[in-house]
Formats: sequence, C-alpha cells, structure tokens
Amino acid sequence: MDIKAVFMGLAFALMWSSAFTSARIIVADAPPLYSLSLRFLLSGLLGILIAKALGQTWNLTRAQWRATWMFGICQNALYLGLNFVAMQWIEASLAAIIASTMPLMVALVGWLFFKDRVPLVGMIGLVAGIAGVVLIMGTRISGGVDLTGVAFCLIGAMALTFATLSVKGAASGGNVLMIVGLQMLVGSACLFAVAAPTETWAVSLTPTWIAAFVYTTLVPGLMATWVWFTLVGRIGAVKASTFHFLNPVFGVAIAAVLLGERIGITDVVGVLIIASGILAVQLSKQRV
Repeated sequence: MDIKAVFMGLAFALMWSSAFTSARIIVADAPPLYSLSLRFLLSGLLGILIAKALGQTWNLTRAQWRATWMFGICQNALYLGLNFVAMQWIEASLAAIIASTMPLMVALVGWLFFKDRVPLVGMIGLVAGIAGVVLIMGTRISGGVDLTGVAFCLIGAMALTFATLSVKGAASGGNVLMIVGLQMLVGSACLFAVAAPTETWAVSLTPTWIAAFVYTTLVPGLMATWVWFTLVGRIGAVKASTFHFLNPVFGVAIAAVLLGERIGITDVVGVLIIASGILAVQLSKQRV
C-alpha cells in the first residue's frame, strides 16, 4: 500500500466517522429518512453536475451500472438509512463502533465467495480489531443501550459489506464522480419511497441543524464517497475496508468533542486493541 493510499484511507475514515455525529444532530430536529433522502438528492445532483463539468458521462459499463445500483441500495438506503433511524436511540460513538465490524465481514465474504486472499496475520489483526469493538460494545450494552438501535446498525453493517464488495466493478473504467452522483440518487429514491408513508416532514431550522445538514451533504456525503470509490479502485475492497477500523477511533473522539458523549477506560482500551489490529492488517498486506 503506497503513501497516497494511506492518506486517502485516513481522510476517508475521518470524514466518514464525522457523519455519525452530524447525523445525530440532524435526527434530533428532523425525520431521519426524509432528511437522508434530501441529503442524497442534493449530493447526487451536485456530484453529477461536477462530473459533467469534468467531462464525465453516464455511459457506464454493465459492471459499473450493477455496482452503482448495489451501492445505492445497500450502502445509501440500507446502511445509512438504518443508521440514521438508529441514531434516534443510540449514541453516535456506538454507531461508529458497530460500523467498524464491517472489515471482518468483507474479509470473510471475500474469502468465501470471491477467493480473496487474506494472510493469517491479517486475519489475526481483523479478529483483534473486532475484539476491541466487542469490548466497547459490551460495556455499552450492559449500561442499557437500546438494542433495537444496535440491531439496525448491525444489519446496516452487513449491507455495507456487500456494497463494499460491489464497488470492484464501479471503481474501474472511469467516470467515478458520475457513479458517485448516480448511486446517491438511487439511495434518495429508495429512502423517499419508505419515508413518504411512514414519516411526517417537520424540521426545526436552527443554525446547528443547517450547519450539520450542509456538512453531511458535502463532506461525508459527496467527498468521502468519491475518495472511497477511488481508494477501492487503487488498492481493492478488502485492503481499503481495513480503514473502517478507524471509525471507532475518530467516531468516539468526534462525538465526545462535539456532542459531549462520555469516553470511559473501556473505550480507550478497546480503541488501543483496534489500533493494534489495524497495524497487523497493514503489515500483512505489504506481503501480498
């Protein structure tokens, strides 16, 4: 893995992790699915306009169209939709921690169905990272966390696993930003179809809500997704997904600073275990 890929992965993890805090702010004053559908609509249209200005087209390959639909449904509608709904009941830091279980799911599914090679050291690192996540989650659950919210986040992580593997076809052949915009429109349409019969649009337009919505639309919504597609095209889905282990690190820290969520000693220990897992995974990838 080259130094550019490392910086791209770190940037993606930071932007992606910040979305949990901004989502928590958004759902406090607006319905989650309507808010996310609107965010995807704006991000998608903006992405398509920028892509057209750069000379990109929507003349995609069959693999790109398939991956665009898969990513739009699994990542945007299911993963983020379930997380936005869950954020009404659980803390942003816990949602970020649950999301970090995704790399082990990607490695397992990739090994079982796509014959991806995961060295022993890498598997040990992934398991160590998951152990750190479990340690943190155990404390949160024993403290009375809402289990419905936890279940929604876990199902979302499973959906993101398949979305991550599907971008193998989307990351090659160019038109990356166009693909990002199109898959966001797919997610927007799916979420609106669910929100229309189940939610009532009511929002408190405070400066904090507006700032959180604009930030979520531009940074985690558009910029982070573009970086993710580019990173997967550069180093592959399994290697790229290891950066998701940084989600609890950044997610817990950002939520603590901006939302005042408590960080206990168990959280610190869990984060250190996760960091050790990341190091093991990265060292193993250098041998592949």
